[in-house]
Amino acid sequence: MPGNGDEKALKACFWSAERIAGLTERAHVHQFNSNAIRHTRSLGDLAGFSDMGIHLVRVEPGRDSTEHHFHGQDEEFLFVLSGRGEASIGETTIMVGPGDFLGFTKGSPAHSMHVPAEAGEDLVYLMGGTRSPIDVCTYPRAGLRMYRIDGEKEYAALSDVKKV
Repeated sequence: MPGNGDEKALKACFWSAERIAGLTERAHVHQFNSNAIRHTRSLGDLAGFSDMGIHLVRVEPGRDSTEHHFHGQDEEFLFVLSGRGEASIGETTIMVGPGDFLGFTKGSPAHSMHVPAEAGEDLVYLMGGTRSPIDVCTYPRAGLRMYRIDGEKEYAALSDVKKV
């Protein structure tokens, strides 16, 4: 027979579709791409995750998901729930839609998504990834590299990065 501790644990661990739908979306504008606006509900934060981020994401037609990038230490995935988008992986672009999965390991090809204006509906996907204490994220099209160390971020132009 479940006790009060079980009920409290269940409330912390289980989020019904209705409860998730009631969460306020947060608009996130990418720091290197003003057209990349994601509307997110951060499910992993609600669950108390520290090593992994999980987000329910919505991107409107005409918008990008992010700036084209790849991670040196973090891994990430996207699972498309509804809508259609153009996924750029390296220099190849493919159409993605409901049921499609994209998985990016450390050092994978650069990637991003765009929702064409004529799509007529938002692209909705589940996004998740690791949260390494240190990550190096490269934005090849923007010519930038961002360094994240324990939550603090700094960036430099790729032209200023020198090998030692």
